Amino acid sequence: MKSLFIVKLTPLYITTLPNKSPSYIHTKTRKVYAKAKGFNGTNIEKQKVMIKEEKKKAKEEEADDKIPDVVMERMISRILFNVGVPLITGLGLLQMFSVIKEQNLWQIPRWLPFLTTFITFGASTLGIVYGTLSTSWDEENKGSIIGFEEAKKNWVKMWEEDES
Repeated sequence: MKSLFIVKLTPLYITTLPNKSPSYIHTKTRKVYAKAKGFNGTNIEKQKVMIKEEKKKAKEEEADDKIPDVVMERMISRILFNVGVPLITGLGLLQMFSVIKEQNLWQIPRWLPFLTTFITFGASTLGIVYGTLSTSWDEENKGSIIGFEEAKKNWVKMWEEDES
């Protein structure tokens, strides 16, 4: 402790209050220079032209990747069906197991509701992918009801586009 005699202890209370008079307010303004380095008029015009060209390219790429509305509606209806049926089946089976257990009709093993939930909810999750792939991506062709042929074609297309 004697070696730290140089260090002063600061008081734990406020000794003086700061003066709040207007003399402490700094009202110094800075000048803005119109032609700062890198911001002359020619560069701005070049940048505007470049931005317009980039926007035009982005719109062209967007137009190529846009899914037609007819195909999108078919996709949504297939996804809703392929997700909804397994989901409702799983919830119905859980309700049925609950009623059977409450009525003491059958002593259901614990693993059975877990297994049915796993299978039906998993099938519901896979329904999103299958609903998308089983839709015909051609506007004029509706495709089949089940969609196995379309799923095979679209699976190959999807991986070809991903590799390129």
